[in-house]
Amino acid sequence: MTSPTSTTDPARGASLLNAVPVAFRDIPRPTWDSLLARTPAATPFSRWTLHAAWWEAYGVTSHEEYLVCVPTATADAPLADPEAIAGIVPLMHRHVVEPDDAATHTALRRRHAAGTDLRPDAKAVFMGASYHADYATILADPADLPAVVAAFVDSLASPPDPSHGHQPWDVVDLRRWRDDDPALPLLEAALRATATREGWEVIREQEDVCPVVTFPVGGTWDDYMATLDKKARHEIRRKIRRAESVGDVRFSLSPLEPGTVDRFIALHQARWGEDGLFPDTEGGDRSRRFLHRLTELEAAEGPAAMLQLGLVHVGDRLIFASAGFDDGTTCSFYNAGMDPDARELSPGVTGAAAYIENRLAAGRSRFDFLRGNEPYKYEWGAVDEPIHRLMVLRTV
Repeated sequence: MTSPTSTTDPARGASLLNAVPVAFRDIPRPTWDSLLARTPAATPFSRWTLHAAWWEAYGVTSHEEYLVCVPTATADAPLADPEAIAGIVPLMHRHVVEPDDAATHTALRRRHAAGTDLRPDAKAVFMGASYHADYATILADPADLPAVVAAFVDSLASPPDPSHGHQPWDVVDLRRWRDDDPALPLLEAALRATATREGWEVIREQEDVCPVVTFPVGGTWDDYMATLDKKARHEIRRKIRRAESVGDVRFSLSPLEPGTVDRFIALHQARWGEDGLFPDTEGGDRSRRFLHRLTELEAAEGPAAMLQLGLVHVGDRLIFASAGFDDGTTCSFYNAGMDPDARELSPGVTGAAAYIENRLAAGRSRFDFLRGNEPYKYEWGAVDEPIHRLMVLRTV
């Protein structure tokens, strides 16, 4: 995107940080993990494993433009001293419409794609791997965040990185910002402060919502159910009782291995078919590669893994499969599959209930349904938490 650029502190009159473009794979993994741990708004979607899996599956669809923010003294060799890296800004760019988009978009991606009014060959900059991430942020210690944000914005005002060609960006479309992310107001202010000089238009809007359930502190399943709307509570309990009359309803976390992924994909496709994430297309193939690779990488994390693949059985019958992330406090419900032939067992409600009850019993305080305001989420008492989009358009 840009050549190495720096930001300065007028009080000191000296350069603080330079934003230097680097390849994702060249960023030292320990540095990534260290900054991730110090980032207030970090979620499982900022994990190295997710970015690595995404680029392996979808690398042909975009060009990575990750920035590391380092002191001026190390800008010429930004990776020589990993401890000097103060921040990572995960970015990618692509044309607004790529030649193979029509053939590779899944129906779910098309449904959630909010476009711009730019010409198809316009160069757009996005947060890295954000097609399949429900949250995104900049990795940095809070103390370094203002300088990291300033270096990033300065880089947008600089000439393009020659390694990515000479076409300047037409739009910077940064999505998936949590409402409480401290980087969001800093970035918006820095962009607006630069906009007049550079001929930019800066737009901030609410992109979507993530409905989130907050469990009663120290509460049981019955305590949680008591917080729900009376009608929803009655329907949930009725459907669970009906399933329990057929057999034991049990949720189990499955090993992070290929067979588990295949079972999840099979149930997802059984429910969604060609409208799902894994149709018999190149886009579906990429989705399969992504989930398999993410599972492999997360399995290698051992006890630190956050990806969870769950199965819900009624008796011996598998009716529901879940894919989610768990950071020890929040369980994030990423996607699901279910047996459409098990209608009498209400697999959607029964499966979600078993999943939620299991995570509540495990001590989680929040259950995040992630992006989208689908009505079923509110039956579980979820409350909207907004996510935001910052967009910068060249007007000159």
